[in-house]
Amino acid sequence: MQITTVTESYSVAPQIQPGQLGALAEAGFTAVICNRPDNEEPGQPTAAEIAAVCQDFGLIFAHIPISGMPVPADDVDQQRRIIADSSGPVLGYCRSGQRSLLIWQASA
Repeated sequence: MQITTVTESYSVAPQIQPGQLGALAEAGFTAVICNRPDNEEPGQPTAAEIAAVCQDFGLIFAHIPISGMPVPADDVDQQRRIIADSSGPVLGYCRSGQRSLLIWQASA
Protein backbone atom coordinates (compact mmCIF):
# COMPACT_ATOMS: atom_id res chain seq x y z
CA MET A 1 0.00 0.00 0.00
CA GLN A 2 1.45 3.34 -1.06
CA ILE A 3 0.82 6.05 1.56
CA THR A 4 1.96 9.64 1.12
CA THR A 5 2.24 11.66 4.31
CA VAL A 6 0.93 15.19 3.77
CA THR A 7 1.05 16.40 7.38
CA GLU A 8 1.39 14.80 10.79
CA SER A 9 -2.39 14.42 10.87
CA TYR A 10 -3.21 13.58 7.22
CA SER A 11 -1.98 11.14 4.58
CA VAL A 12 -3.32 10.08 1.20
CA ALA A 13 -3.32 6.81 -0.72
CA PRO A 14 -4.65 5.22 -3.87
CA GLN A 15 -7.57 2.80 -3.56
CA ILE A 16 -7.23 0.68 -0.44
CA GLN A 17 -8.54 -2.83 0.04
CA PRO A 18 -10.46 -4.16 3.05
CA GLY A 19 -7.55 -6.47 3.92
CA GLN A 20 -5.24 -3.47 4.40
CA LEU A 21 -7.26 -1.80 7.15
CA GLY A 22 -5.69 -3.80 9.98
CA ALA A 23 -2.26 -2.52 8.94
CA LEU A 24 -3.61 1.04 8.90
CA ALA A 25 -4.94 0.66 12.44
CA GLU A 26 -1.63 -0.85 13.58
CA ALA A 27 0.20 2.09 11.99
CA GLY A 28 -1.79 4.45 14.22
CA PHE A 29 -4.42 5.77 11.82
CA THR A 30 -7.69 6.56 13.57
CA ALA A 31 -9.90 7.54 10.63
CA VAL A 32 -10.32 6.78 6.94
CA ILE A 33 -11.99 9.07 4.41
CA CYS A 34 -13.06 7.70 1.04
CA ASN A 35 -13.06 10.45 -1.60
CA ARG A 36 -14.00 8.04 -4.37
CA PRO A 37 -17.52 7.51 -5.69
CA ASP A 38 -18.75 3.92 -5.60
CA ASN A 39 -18.71 2.06 -8.92
CA GLU A 40 -16.18 4.40 -10.50
CA GLU A 41 -14.53 1.35 -12.01
CA PRO A 42 -15.31 -2.37 -11.94
CA GLY A 43 -13.98 -4.34 -9.00
CA GLN A 44 -13.30 -1.50 -6.58
CA PRO A 45 -14.54 -2.13 -3.03
CA THR A 46 -17.58 -0.05 -2.13
CA ALA A 47 -17.50 2.52 0.62
CA ALA A 48 -19.86 0.27 2.63
CA GLU A 49 -17.40 -2.63 2.38
CA ILE A 50 -14.53 -0.46 3.60
CA ALA A 51 -16.72 1.07 6.34
CA ALA A 52 -17.67 -2.36 7.70
CA VAL A 53 -14.06 -3.44 8.05
CA CYS A 54 -13.07 -0.05 9.51
CA GLN A 55 -15.62 -0.66 12.23
CA ASP A 56 -13.97 -4.04 12.99
CA PHE A 57 -10.68 -2.22 13.65
CA GLY A 58 -12.13 0.75 15.52
CA LEU A 59 -11.43 3.18 12.67
CA ILE A 60 -13.78 6.08 12.00
CA PHE A 61 -14.97 6.06 8.39
CA ALA A 62 -16.42 8.81 6.23
CA HIS A 63 -17.47 8.80 2.59
CA ILE A 64 -17.02 12.16 0.87
CA PRO A 65 -17.02 11.24 -2.83
CA ILE A 66 -15.49 13.74 -5.23
CA SER A 67 -16.45 13.40 -8.86
CA GLY A 68 -15.64 16.80 -10.29
CA MET A 69 -13.98 20.11 -9.69
CA PRO A 70 -14.28 22.42 -7.98
CA VAL A 71 -14.87 20.46 -4.80
CA PRO A 72 -18.08 21.66 -3.11
CA ALA A 73 -17.42 23.86 -0.05
CA ASP A 74 -19.57 21.59 2.16
CA ASP A 75 -17.35 18.61 1.27
CA VAL A 76 -14.20 20.61 2.03
CA ASP A 77 -15.66 21.66 5.39
CA GLN A 78 -16.68 18.11 6.26
CA GLN A 79 -13.21 16.78 5.40
CA ARG A 80 -11.58 19.56 7.47
CA ARG A 81 -13.79 18.77 10.50
CA ILE A 82 -13.02 15.05 10.39
CA ILE A 83 -9.27 15.71 10.30
CA ALA A 84 -9.47 18.34 13.05
CA ASP A 85 -11.66 16.19 15.31
CA SER A 86 -9.68 12.98 14.86
CA SER A 87 -7.66 11.67 17.80
CA GLY A 88 -4.87 10.57 15.45
CA PRO A 89 -3.76 10.48 11.83
CA VAL A 90 -6.37 10.32 9.07
CA LEU A 91 -5.98 8.56 5.72
CA GLY A 92 -7.84 9.92 2.70
CA TYR A 93 -8.05 7.75 -0.40
CA CYS A 94 -9.43 7.76 -3.93
CA ARG A 95 -8.38 6.05 -7.17
CA SER A 96 -4.89 7.57 -7.23
CA GLY A 97 -4.75 9.72 -4.08
CA GLN A 98 -4.92 12.95 -6.10
CA ARG A 99 -8.49 13.95 -5.19
CA SER A 100 -7.76 13.26 -1.53
CA LEU A 101 -4.80 15.61 -1.78
CA LEU A 102 -6.83 18.27 -3.62
CA ILE A 103 -9.62 18.33 -1.03
CA TRP A 104 -7.02 18.66 1.73
CA GLN A 105 -5.35 21.55 -0.12
CA ALA A 106 -8.74 23.23 -0.45
CA SER A 107 -9.28 22.89 3.30
CA ALA A 108 -5.83 24.08 4.41
